[in-house]
Amino acid sequence: MIEIPIEHALTRSARTLRPETPVSEAAQRLRDPDVPALVVLEDETVVGIVTESDIVAFVAETLESYPVETIMSAPVTTISPSESITAAAETMRTDGVKHLPVVEGETYCGLVSISTLAPYLSRRRLDIDWQDDPIRIGADDGSGIPVSE
Repeated sequence: MIEIPIEHALTRSARTLRPETPVSEAAQRLRDPDVPALVVLEDETVVGIVTESDIVAFVAETLESYPVETIMSAPVTTISPSESITAAAETMRTDGVKHLPVVEGETYCGLVSISTLAPYLSRRRLDIDWQDDPIRIGADDGSGIPVSE
């Protein structure tokens, strides 16, 4: 494994806020798909971090009860089950969403998310056009070196 210092991978423009910032403002900032978390600073000292799950937990624990329709995202970006995984990832990227309901016609089939697609996608796409004869592993000319058929 290549050892690379973490300073090469960090996000220097990460969003921050102060401890007295209203939760509603933090929630609004977290709506940006490019903001996975907010670091809480007091002066220049890290005193906490706020994530989407913190906002969800906060809402779940409050006594206010509103119908889901007051907070749901609509219209919803969906994808057909016949579309490719690559198409789903591209749709998520261009529409700035992390979850895609899979719909055939108007029938709900399931849900895909960034985490369910990740194992199927590489960070870099590699296209190879092989212009030669295929190599058959195990075939040799007596020298022990594989040769093409």
